Amino acid sequence: MSIRFFSQRIGIHARIMSAAVILICATVLTLGYFGVTLINGFLTQRFNQRIHFMTQYLALNSELGILIDEQTLLKGLAANMLKEDDIRGVEIQDRGGRILVNEVRQIKGPFDTVERKVFLSSTESSPPWITGLSGNSDHEYIGLVRVTYSIQGIEDLMREMTRRFVATALVLTILAGMIFYFISRSLVSPVISLAETARKISMGNRTIRAQSGTTPEIAKLADAFNEMLDSLARGRKTLIQAHEKMTRQETLAEVGKFSMMIAHEVKNPLGIIKSALEMLKTDLNIPRDNIPLNYAEEEIVRLNTLIESFLIFSKPARPKFEQTDLNRMVEQVIMGFEIQHGTDQLEIVSDIPAAPFTAKADFDLLSRGIGNIIKNACEANKQTGKVAVTVQIRGNKWILRVRDQGPGIKAADKKHIFEPFFTTKAKGTGLGLAFADQVVKAHGGSITTEDAEGRGACFVITLFSGRLEQQIEAMEENGRFTDR
Repeated sequence: MSIRFFSQRIGIHARIMSAAVILICATVLTLGYFGVTLINGFLTQRFNQRIHFMTQYLALNSELGILIDEQTLLKGLAANMLKEDDIRGVEIQDRGGRILVNEVRQIKGPFDTVERKVFLSSTESSPPWITGLSGNSDHEYIGLVRVTYSIQGIEDLMREMTRRFVATALVLTILAGMIFYFISRSLVSPVISLAETARKISMGNRTIRAQSGTTPEIAKLADAFNEMLDSLARGRKTLIQAHEKMTRQETLAEVGKFSMMIAHEVKNPLGIIKSALEMLKTDLNIPRDNIPLNYAEEEIVRLNTLIESFLIFSKPARPKFEQTDLNRMVEQVIMGFEIQHGTDQLEIVSDIPAAPFTAKADFDLLSRGIGNIIKNACEANKQTGKVAVTVQIRGNKWILRVRDQGPGIKAADKKHIFEPFFTTKAKGTGLGLAFADQVVKAHGGSITTEDAEGRGACFVITLFSGRLEQQIEAMEENGRFTDR
Protein backbone atom coordinates (compact mmCIF):
# COMPACT_ATOMS: atom_id res chain seq x y z
CA MET A 1 0.00 0.00 0.00
CA SER A 2 2.84 2.38 0.87
CA ILE A 3 4.55 1.64 -2.44
CA ARG A 4 1.35 2.44 -4.31
CA PHE A 5 0.91 5.68 -2.36
CA PHE A 6 4.52 6.61 -3.02
CA SER A 7 4.18 5.90 -6.74
CA GLN A 8 1.06 8.06 -6.91
CA ARG A 9 2.94 10.95 -5.33
CA ILE A 10 5.70 10.89 -7.94
CA GLY A 11 4.90 13.15 -10.87
CA ILE A 12 5.48 12.43 -14.53
CA HIS A 13 8.38 14.91 -14.60
CA ALA A 14 10.20 13.07 -11.81
CA ARG A 15 9.51 9.70 -13.43
CA ILE A 16 10.85 10.85 -16.78
CA MET A 17 13.96 12.29 -15.13
CA SER A 18 14.54 9.13 -13.09
CA ALA A 19 14.14 6.93 -16.14
CA ALA A 20 16.47 9.16 -18.15
CA VAL A 21 19.19 9.20 -15.47
CA ILE A 22 18.99 5.43 -15.01
CA LEU A 23 19.11 4.86 -18.76
CA ILE A 24 22.04 7.26 -19.26
CA CYS A 25 24.01 5.78 -16.36
CA ALA A 26 23.35 2.23 -17.49
CA THR A 27 24.38 3.07 -21.06
CA VAL A 28 27.55 4.93 -20.05
CA LEU A 29 28.61 2.27 -17.55
CA THR A 30 27.93 -0.57 -19.97
CA LEU A 31 29.77 1.06 -22.84
CA GLY A 32 32.59 2.11 -20.51
CA TYR A 33 32.96 -1.34 -19.01
CA PHE A 34 33.23 -3.00 -22.40
CA GLY A 35 35.46 -0.19 -23.68
CA VAL A 36 37.89 -0.39 -20.76
CA THR A 37 37.90 -4.19 -20.92
CA LEU A 38 38.60 -4.11 -24.64
CA ILE A 39 41.39 -1.52 -24.31
CA ASN A 40 42.87 -3.36 -21.33
CA GLY A 41 43.00 -6.57 -23.30
CA PHE A 42 44.50 -4.82 -26.30
CA LEU A 43 47.21 -2.99 -24.33
CA THR A 44 48.07 -6.07 -22.27
CA GLN A 45 48.38 -8.12 -25.42
CA ARG A 46 50.59 -5.58 -27.13
CA PHE A 47 52.74 -5.21 -23.97
CA ASN A 48 53.19 -8.99 -23.67
CA GLN A 49 53.99 -9.25 -27.38
CA ARG A 50 56.70 -6.59 -26.93
CA ILE A 51 58.31 -8.43 -23.99
CA HIS A 52 58.16 -11.76 -25.80
CA PHE A 53 59.71 -10.22 -28.91
CA MET A 54 62.62 -8.75 -26.93
CA THR A 55 63.13 -12.06 -25.13
CA GLN A 56 63.17 -13.91 -28.43
CA TYR A 57 65.63 -11.38 -29.81
CA LEU A 58 67.86 -11.87 -26.75
CA ALA A 59 67.76 -15.66 -27.21
CA LEU A 60 68.87 -15.37 -30.83
CA ASN A 61 71.74 -13.02 -29.98
CA SER A 62 72.86 -15.16 -27.03
CA GLU A 63 73.58 -18.23 -29.17
CA LEU A 64 77.21 -17.45 -29.90
CA GLY A 65 77.97 -16.28 -26.36
CA ILE A 66 76.64 -19.51 -24.90
CA LEU A 67 78.58 -21.63 -27.42
CA ILE A 68 81.93 -20.00 -26.64
CA ASP A 69 81.05 -19.29 -22.98
CA GLU A 70 81.70 -15.58 -23.49
CA GLN A 71 80.07 -14.02 -20.39
CA THR A 72 81.19 -10.51 -21.26
CA LEU A 73 79.20 -10.64 -24.47
CA LEU A 74 76.21 -12.04 -22.66
CA LYS A 75 76.40 -9.37 -19.95
CA GLY A 76 76.36 -6.71 -22.64
CA LEU A 77 73.20 -8.20 -24.10
CA ALA A 78 71.61 -8.35 -20.62
CA ALA A 79 72.58 -4.73 -19.94
CA ASN A 80 70.89 -3.61 -23.14
CA MET A 81 67.73 -5.42 -22.06
CA LEU A 82 67.79 -3.76 -18.62
CA LYS A 83 67.69 -0.36 -20.26
CA GLU A 84 63.99 -1.00 -20.98
CA ASP A 85 61.77 0.54 -18.28
CA ASP A 86 59.77 -2.60 -17.49
CA ILE A 87 62.66 -5.17 -17.41
CA ARG A 88 63.72 -6.12 -13.88
CA GLY A 89 66.15 -8.98 -14.47
CA VAL A 90 67.85 -11.09 -17.17
CA GLU A 91 69.19 -14.58 -16.57
CA ILE A 92 71.09 -16.69 -19.14
CA GLN A 93 71.86 -20.38 -18.59
CA ASP A 94 73.72 -22.96 -20.60
CA ARG A 95 72.45 -26.39 -21.48
CA GLY A 96 73.47 -27.88 -18.15
CA GLY A 97 71.65 -25.23 -16.14
CA ARG A 98 74.74 -23.28 -15.18
CA ILE A 99 73.98 -19.60 -14.81
CA LEU A 100 76.18 -17.60 -17.12
CA VAL A 101 74.61 -14.18 -16.53
CA ASN A 102 72.17 -12.99 -13.85
CA GLU A 103 71.59 -9.24 -13.95
CA VAL A 104 68.90 -7.70 -11.69
CA ARG A 105 67.79 -4.17 -10.85
CA GLN A 106 65.25 -2.79 -8.36
CA ILE A 107 61.92 -1.59 -9.78
CA LYS A 108 58.34 -1.71 -8.56
CA GLY A 109 56.35 -4.95 -8.93
CA PRO A 110 54.32 -7.06 -9.37
CA PHE A 111 56.41 -9.12 -11.75
CA ASP A 112 56.01 -11.77 -14.36
CA THR A 113 58.56 -14.00 -16.11
CA VAL A 114 59.02 -15.20 -19.67
CA GLU A 115 61.50 -17.86 -20.86
CA ARG A 116 62.93 -18.74 -24.23
CA LYS A 117 65.18 -21.69 -25.07
CA VAL A 118 68.29 -21.08 -27.14
CA PHE A 119 68.80 -23.51 -29.98
CA LEU A 120 71.84 -24.10 -32.16
CA SER A 121 71.13 -22.81 -35.64
CA SER A 122 73.22 -23.74 -38.68
CA THR A 123 73.07 -23.14 -42.41
CA GLU A 124 74.82 -24.66 -45.43
CA SER A 125 77.57 -21.99 -45.15
CA SER A 126 78.19 -22.53 -41.39
CA PRO A 127 81.73 -23.79 -40.67
CA PRO A 128 82.04 -27.27 -39.11
CA TRP A 129 83.72 -25.97 -35.96
CA ILE A 130 80.48 -24.32 -34.77
CA THR A 131 78.75 -27.68 -34.50
CA GLY A 132 81.86 -29.15 -32.97
CA LEU A 133 81.82 -26.62 -30.11
CA SER A 134 78.57 -28.05 -28.77
CA GLY A 135 78.85 -31.58 -29.99
CA ASN A 136 75.17 -31.34 -31.04
CA SER A 137 73.33 -31.62 -34.30
CA ASP A 138 71.34 -28.85 -36.03
CA HIS A 139 68.56 -27.02 -34.12
CA GLU A 140 69.51 -28.57 -30.78
CA TYR A 141 68.93 -26.97 -27.39
CA ILE A 142 72.03 -25.24 -26.00
CA GLY A 143 70.70 -22.87 -23.31
CA LEU A 144 67.92 -20.79 -21.73
CA VAL A 145 67.07 -17.11 -21.46
CA ARG A 146 64.77 -15.93 -18.62
CA VAL A 147 63.49 -12.38 -18.46
CA THR A 148 61.64 -10.95 -15.43
CA TYR A 149 59.54 -7.85 -16.08
CA SER A 150 57.19 -5.62 -14.13
CA ILE A 151 53.50 -5.25 -14.98
CA GLN A 152 53.13 -2.23 -12.70
CA GLY A 153 53.25 0.18 -15.61
CA ILE A 154 50.39 -1.41 -17.52
CA GLU A 155 48.31 -1.61 -14.34
CA ASP A 156 48.95 2.05 -13.57
CA LEU A 157 47.92 2.92 -17.11
CA MET A 158 44.66 0.98 -16.78
CA ARG A 159 43.84 2.58 -13.42
CA GLU A 160 44.45 6.02 -14.89
CA MET A 161 42.21 5.21 -17.84
CA THR A 162 39.51 3.97 -15.46
CA ARG A 163 39.68 7.16 -13.37
CA ARG A 164 39.45 9.32 -16.44
CA PHE A 165 36.54 7.29 -17.72
CA VAL A 166 34.66 7.61 -14.42
CA ALA A 167 35.25 11.37 -14.37
CA THR A 168 34.17 11.73 -18.00
CA ALA A 169 31.10 9.53 -17.45
CA LEU A 170 30.11 11.58 -14.39
CA VAL A 171 30.42 14.84 -16.30
CA LEU A 172 28.47 13.48 -19.27
CA THR A 173 25.75 12.10 -16.97
CA ILE A 174 25.32 15.43 -15.21
CA LEU A 175 25.30 17.31 -18.51
CA ALA A 176 22.80 14.89 -20.09
CA GLY A 177 20.62 15.05 -16.97
CA MET A 178 20.52 18.85 -17.10
CA ILE A 179 19.67 18.85 -20.80
CA PHE A 180 16.98 16.23 -20.32
CA TYR A 181 15.58 18.14 -17.35
CA PHE A 182 14.80 21.18 -19.49
CA ILE A 183 13.50 19.03 -22.34
CA SER A 184 11.20 16.99 -20.09
CA ARG A 185 10.01 20.14 -18.35
CA SER A 186 8.94 21.60 -21.69
CA LEU A 187 7.08 18.37 -22.43
CA VAL A 188 5.35 18.05 -19.07
CA SER A 189 4.22 21.66 -18.74
CA PRO A 190 1.51 21.38 -21.45
CA VAL A 191 0.21 18.19 -19.81
CA ILE A 192 -0.07 19.99 -16.47
CA SER A 193 -1.88 22.83 -18.23
CA LEU A 194 -4.24 20.33 -19.85
CA ALA A 195 -4.97 18.76 -16.44
CA GLU A 196 -5.73 22.21 -15.03
CA THR A 197 -8.13 22.86 -17.91
CA ALA A 198 -9.91 19.57 -17.20
CA ARG A 199 -10.23 20.52 -13.52
CA LYS A 200 -11.83 23.84 -14.44
CA ILE A 201 -14.26 22.10 -16.77
CA SER A 202 -15.21 19.66 -14.01
CA MET A 203 -16.07 22.68 -11.84
CA GLY A 204 -18.60 23.86 -14.41
CA ASN A 205 -16.67 26.08 -16.81
CA ARG A 206 -17.66 24.37 -20.09
CA THR A 207 -16.56 27.24 -22.34
CA ILE A 208 -12.82 26.93 -21.63
CA ARG A 209 -10.62 25.13 -24.13
CA ALA A 210 -7.08 23.72 -23.95
CA GLN A 211 -4.21 25.68 -25.44
CA SER A 212 -2.14 24.16 -28.21
CA GLY A 213 1.23 22.79 -27.09
CA THR A 214 4.71 23.48 -28.36
CA THR A 215 5.17 20.01 -29.89
CA PRO A 216 3.11 18.26 -32.58
CA GLU A 217 2.09 15.48 -30.18
CA ILE A 218 0.90 17.86 -27.46
CA ALA A 219 -0.89 19.92 -30.11
CA LYS A 220 -2.71 16.79 -31.32
CA LEU A 221 -3.62 15.93 -27.73
CA ALA A 222 -4.98 19.41 -27.11
CA ASP A 223 -6.94 19.32 -30.36
CA ALA A 224 -8.38 15.90 -29.47
CA PHE A 225 -9.31 17.21 -26.01
CA ASN A 226 -11.05 20.22 -27.51
CA GLU A 227 -12.85 18.03 -30.04
CA MET A 228 -14.05 15.86 -27.16
CA LEU A 229 -15.42 18.93 -25.40
CA ASP A 230 -17.14 20.06 -28.59
CA SER A 231 -18.58 16.57 -29.01
CA LEU A 232 -19.91 16.65 -25.44
CA ALA A 233 -21.49 20.00 -26.14
CA ARG A 234 -23.18 18.63 -29.23
CA GLY A 235 -24.22 15.57 -27.25
CA ARG A 236 -25.98 17.71 -24.67
CA LYS A 237 -27.89 19.45 -27.44
CA THR A 238 -29.02 16.14 -28.93
CA LEU A 239 -29.88 14.50 -25.60
CA ILE A 240 -33.48 15.70 -25.75
CA GLN A 241 -33.75 14.48 -29.34
CA ALA A 242 -32.39 11.08 -28.33
CA HIS A 243 -34.93 10.87 -25.52
CA GLU A 244 -37.70 11.70 -27.94
CA LYS A 245 -36.40 9.05 -30.33
CA MET A 246 -36.48 6.41 -27.59
CA THR A 247 -40.04 7.41 -26.81
CA ARG A 248 -40.98 6.94 -30.46
CA GLN A 249 -39.28 3.53 -30.50
CA GLU A 250 -41.27 2.43 -27.49
CA THR A 251 -44.40 3.58 -29.27
CA LEU A 252 -43.40 1.63 -32.37
CA ALA A 253 -42.87 -1.44 -30.21
CA GLU A 254 -46.39 -1.17 -28.91
CA VAL A 255 -47.63 -0.73 -32.46
CA GLY A 256 -45.69 -3.85 -33.40
CA LYS A 257 -47.50 -5.84 -30.73
CA PHE A 258 -50.79 -4.49 -31.99
CA SER A 259 -49.81 -5.40 -35.57
CA MET A 260 -49.08 -8.97 -34.49
CA MET A 261 -52.52 -9.19 -32.94
CA ILE A 262 -54.08 -7.90 -36.15
CA ALA A 263 -51.98 -10.35 -38.18
CA HIS A 264 -53.33 -13.26 -36.14
CA GLU A 265 -56.85 -11.97 -36.55
CA VAL A 266 -56.42 -11.66 -40.33
CA LYS A 267 -54.68 -15.00 -40.83
CA ASN A 268 -57.60 -17.12 -39.69
CA PRO A 269 -60.17 -15.36 -41.92
CA LEU A 270 -57.80 -15.73 -44.87
CA GLY A 271 -57.73 -19.47 -44.26
CA ILE A 272 -61.50 -19.54 -44.21
CA ILE A 273 -61.72 -17.50 -47.41
CA LYS A 274 -59.27 -19.80 -49.17
CA SER A 275 -61.22 -22.88 -48.09
CA ALA A 276 -64.47 -21.28 -49.23
CA LEU A 277 -63.00 -20.59 -52.67
CA GLU A 278 -61.93 -24.21 -52.98
CA MET A 279 -65.45 -25.34 -52.09
CA LEU A 280 -67.03 -22.93 -54.57
CA LYS A 281 -64.73 -24.16 -57.34
CA THR A 282 -65.83 -27.72 -56.62
CA ASP A 283 -69.55 -27.07 -56.07
CA LEU A 284 -69.98 -24.71 -59.00
CA ASN A 285 -67.62 -26.59 -61.33
CA ILE A 286 -65.57 -23.46 -61.96
CA PRO A 287 -62.78 -24.17 -64.46
CA ARG A 288 -59.23 -24.15 -63.10
CA ASP A 289 -58.21 -21.57 -65.67
CA ASN A 290 -60.67 -19.00 -64.36
CA ILE A 291 -58.51 -15.89 -64.33
CA PRO A 292 -60.35 -13.80 -61.65
CA LEU A 293 -60.52 -16.74 -59.28
CA ASN A 294 -56.86 -17.62 -59.82
CA TYR A 295 -55.85 -14.02 -59.13
CA ALA A 296 -57.87 -14.10 -55.93
CA GLU A 297 -56.19 -17.33 -54.81
CA GLU A 298 -52.74 -15.98 -55.63
CA GLU A 299 -53.36 -12.81 -53.62
CA ILE A 300 -54.66 -14.87 -50.69
CA VAL A 301 -51.52 -17.02 -50.78
CA ARG A 302 -49.28 -13.98 -51.07
CA LEU A 303 -51.05 -12.21 -48.20
CA ASN A 304 -50.87 -15.35 -46.05
CA THR A 305 -47.13 -15.69 -46.81
CA LEU A 306 -46.56 -12.06 -45.91
CA ILE A 307 -48.38 -12.50 -42.58
CA GLU A 308 -46.43 -15.66 -41.76
CA SER A 309 -43.14 -14.00 -42.61
CA PHE A 310 -44.03 -10.99 -40.51
CA LEU A 311 -44.98 -13.18 -37.55
CA ILE A 312 -41.80 -15.20 -37.78
CA PHE A 313 -39.62 -12.11 -38.04
CA SER A 314 -41.37 -10.05 -35.36
CA LYS A 315 -41.15 -12.77 -32.71
CA PRO A 316 -38.54 -15.39 -33.63
CA ALA A 317 -38.21 -18.63 -31.72
CA ARG A 318 -35.31 -19.21 -29.34
CA PRO A 319 -32.69 -21.30 -31.18
CA LYS A 320 -32.12 -24.82 -29.92
CA PHE A 321 -28.41 -25.38 -30.44
CA GLU A 322 -27.07 -28.83 -31.15
CA GLN A 323 -23.86 -30.13 -32.70
CA THR A 324 -24.50 -29.75 -36.44
CA ASP A 325 -22.43 -30.50 -39.52
CA LEU A 326 -22.81 -27.21 -41.41
CA ASN A 327 -21.49 -28.67 -44.67
CA ARG A 328 -24.07 -31.45 -44.73
CA MET A 329 -26.79 -28.98 -43.72
CA VAL A 330 -26.04 -26.79 -46.76
CA GLU A 331 -26.09 -29.86 -49.00
CA GLN A 332 -29.56 -30.77 -47.70
CA VAL A 333 -30.82 -27.23 -48.21
CA ILE A 334 -29.58 -27.23 -51.81
CA MET A 335 -31.06 -30.68 -52.46
CA GLY A 336 -34.45 -29.68 -51.03
CA PHE A 337 -34.46 -26.45 -52.98
CA GLU A 338 -33.65 -28.27 -56.25
CA ILE A 339 -36.51 -30.71 -55.65
CA GLN A 340 -39.10 -28.04 -54.85
CA HIS A 341 -38.03 -25.11 -57.02
CA GLY A 342 -35.56 -26.47 -59.55
CA THR A 343 -36.06 -25.88 -63.28
CA ASP A 344 -34.24 -26.94 -66.40
CA GLN A 345 -33.03 -23.38 -66.96
CA LEU A 346 -31.63 -22.91 -63.42
CA GLU A 347 -28.57 -24.74 -62.09
CA ILE A 348 -27.21 -24.58 -58.56
CA VAL A 349 -23.47 -25.31 -58.61
CA SER A 350 -22.02 -26.21 -55.22
CA ASP A 351 -18.47 -26.62 -53.95
CA ILE A 352 -18.64 -27.95 -50.39
CA PRO A 353 -15.75 -29.72 -48.62
CA ALA A 354 -16.26 -33.40 -47.91
CA ALA A 355 -14.80 -33.08 -44.40
CA PRO A 356 -17.40 -32.18 -41.76
CA PHE A 357 -17.44 -28.83 -39.96
CA THR A 358 -19.23 -29.20 -36.64
CA ALA A 359 -20.65 -26.25 -34.73
CA LYS A 360 -23.51 -25.55 -32.35
CA ALA A 361 -26.47 -24.51 -34.46
CA ASP A 362 -30.25 -24.71 -34.77
CA PHE A 363 -30.64 -26.87 -37.86
CA ASP A 364 -34.18 -25.68 -38.74
CA LEU A 365 -33.64 -21.95 -38.23
CA LEU A 366 -30.25 -21.85 -39.95
CA SER A 367 -31.54 -23.98 -42.85
CA ARG A 368 -34.45 -21.58 -43.32
CA GLY A 369 -32.14 -18.54 -43.20
CA ILE A 370 -29.64 -19.99 -45.73
CA GLY A 371 -32.60 -21.12 -47.85
CA ASN A 372 -33.80 -17.52 -48.01
CA ILE A 373 -30.38 -16.44 -49.33
CA ILE A 374 -30.37 -19.14 -52.01
CA LYS A 375 -34.00 -18.36 -52.91
CA ASN A 376 -33.12 -14.69 -53.25
CA ALA A 377 -30.23 -15.59 -55.60
CA CYS A 378 -32.52 -17.76 -57.76
CA GLU A 379 -35.10 -14.99 -57.95
CA ALA A 380 -32.35 -12.52 -58.91
CA ASN A 381 -31.45 -14.92 -61.76
CA LYS A 382 -35.15 -15.06 -62.75
CA GLN A 383 -34.97 -18.88 -62.48
CA THR A 384 -32.28 -19.12 -65.17
CA GLY A 385 -28.49 -19.34 -65.32
CA LYS A 386 -26.31 -20.53 -62.47
CA VAL A 387 -26.20 -19.94 -58.73
CA ALA A 388 -22.84 -20.80 -57.15
CA VAL A 389 -22.74 -22.00 -53.55
CA THR A 390 -19.23 -22.43 -52.10
CA VAL A 391 -17.91 -23.18 -48.61
CA GLN A 392 -14.43 -22.35 -47.28
CA ILE A 393 -13.00 -23.45 -43.92
CA ARG A 394 -10.25 -21.43 -42.24
CA GLY A 395 -9.46 -22.80 -38.82
CA ASN A 396 -12.61 -22.40 -36.73
CA LYS A 397 -14.18 -20.10 -39.33
CA TRP A 398 -16.85 -21.37 -41.75
CA ILE A 399 -17.51 -19.13 -44.77
CA LEU A 400 -20.48 -19.65 -47.13
CA ARG A 401 -20.72 -17.68 -50.37
CA VAL A 402 -23.84 -17.55 -52.57
CA ARG A 403 -23.27 -15.89 -55.95
CA ASP A 404 -25.96 -15.11 -58.50
CA GLN A 405 -25.93 -13.75 -62.04
CA GLY A 406 -28.59 -11.13 -61.53
CA PRO A 407 -28.37 -7.35 -61.88
CA GLY A 408 -26.44 -6.99 -58.61
CA ILE A 409 -27.04 -4.66 -55.69
CA LYS A 410 -26.91 -0.90 -56.08
CA ALA A 411 -24.43 0.92 -53.88
CA ALA A 412 -27.24 2.97 -52.31
CA ASP A 413 -29.17 -0.21 -51.41
CA LYS A 414 -26.34 -2.11 -49.72
CA LYS A 415 -26.77 -0.44 -46.33
CA HIS A 416 -30.53 -1.18 -46.38
CA ILE A 417 -30.47 -4.68 -47.88
CA PHE A 418 -30.99 -6.44 -44.50
CA GLU A 419 -33.54 -3.99 -43.11
CA PRO A 420 -37.10 -5.33 -42.59
CA PHE A 421 -39.58 -4.60 -45.39
CA PHE A 422 -36.86 -3.23 -47.69
CA THR A 423 -37.19 -4.83 -51.11
CA THR A 424 -36.55 -4.02 -54.75
CA LYS A 425 -38.98 -6.68 -56.03
CA ALA A 426 -42.50 -5.94 -57.14
CA LYS A 427 -44.00 -8.73 -55.01
CA GLY A 428 -41.30 -9.10 -52.36
CA THR A 429 -42.04 -8.92 -48.63
CA GLY A 430 -38.65 -7.51 -47.65
CA LEU A 431 -38.39 -10.00 -44.79
CA GLY A 432 -36.38 -12.88 -46.31
CA LEU A 433 -32.94 -11.30 -46.05
CA ALA A 434 -33.83 -9.61 -42.77
CA PHE A 435 -34.77 -13.01 -41.32
CA ALA A 436 -31.52 -14.55 -42.62
CA ASP A 437 -29.54 -11.72 -41.03
CA GLN A 438 -31.39 -12.25 -37.76
CA VAL A 439 -30.72 -16.00 -37.73
CA VAL A 440 -27.03 -15.69 -38.62
CA LYS A 441 -26.45 -13.11 -35.90
CA ALA A 442 -28.29 -15.37 -33.45
CA HIS A 443 -25.62 -17.97 -34.23
CA GLY A 444 -22.80 -15.53 -33.43
CA GLY A 445 -21.91 -14.99 -37.09
CA SER A 446 -22.21 -12.28 -39.69
CA ILE A 447 -23.73 -11.86 -43.14
CA THR A 448 -22.40 -9.35 -45.65
CA THR A 449 -22.43 -8.61 -49.36
CA GLU A 450 -19.53 -8.29 -51.73
CA ASP A 451 -19.19 -7.56 -55.42
CA ALA A 452 -19.30 -10.70 -57.53
CA GLU A 453 -16.96 -11.24 -60.44
CA GLY A 454 -18.59 -10.03 -63.64
CA ARG A 455 -22.20 -9.29 -62.75
CA GLY A 456 -24.52 -10.31 -59.97
CA ALA A 457 -24.30 -10.24 -56.19
CA CYS A 458 -22.53 -12.37 -53.61
CA PHE A 459 -23.78 -12.95 -50.07
CA VAL A 460 -21.17 -14.08 -47.52
CA ILE A 461 -22.17 -15.88 -44.30
CA THR A 462 -19.47 -16.38 -41.67
CA LEU A 463 -19.95 -18.69 -38.68
CA PHE A 464 -17.60 -20.00 -36.01
CA SER A 465 -17.32 -23.22 -34.07
CA GLY A 466 -17.70 -22.97 -30.29
CA ARG A 467 -18.33 -19.20 -29.98
CA LEU A 468 -22.09 -18.91 -29.42
CA GLU A 469 -22.75 -18.96 -25.67
CA GLN A 470 -22.09 -15.31 -24.88
CA GLN A 471 -24.00 -14.00 -27.90
CA ILE A 472 -27.01 -16.16 -27.17
CA GLU A 473 -27.13 -15.22 -23.50
CA ALA A 474 -27.03 -11.54 -24.42
CA MET A 475 -29.86 -11.95 -26.92
CA GLU A 476 -31.99 -13.85 -24.43
CA GLU A 477 -31.45 -11.13 -21.80
CA ASN A 478 -32.63 -8.53 -24.33
CA GLY A 479 -35.75 -10.56 -25.09
CA ARG A 480 -34.64 -11.17 -28.67
CA PHE A 481 -36.04 -14.72 -28.78
CA THR A 482 -39.06 -16.56 -27.41
CA ASP A 483 -39.77 -20.21 -26.81
CA ARG A 484 -40.99 -22.19 -29.76
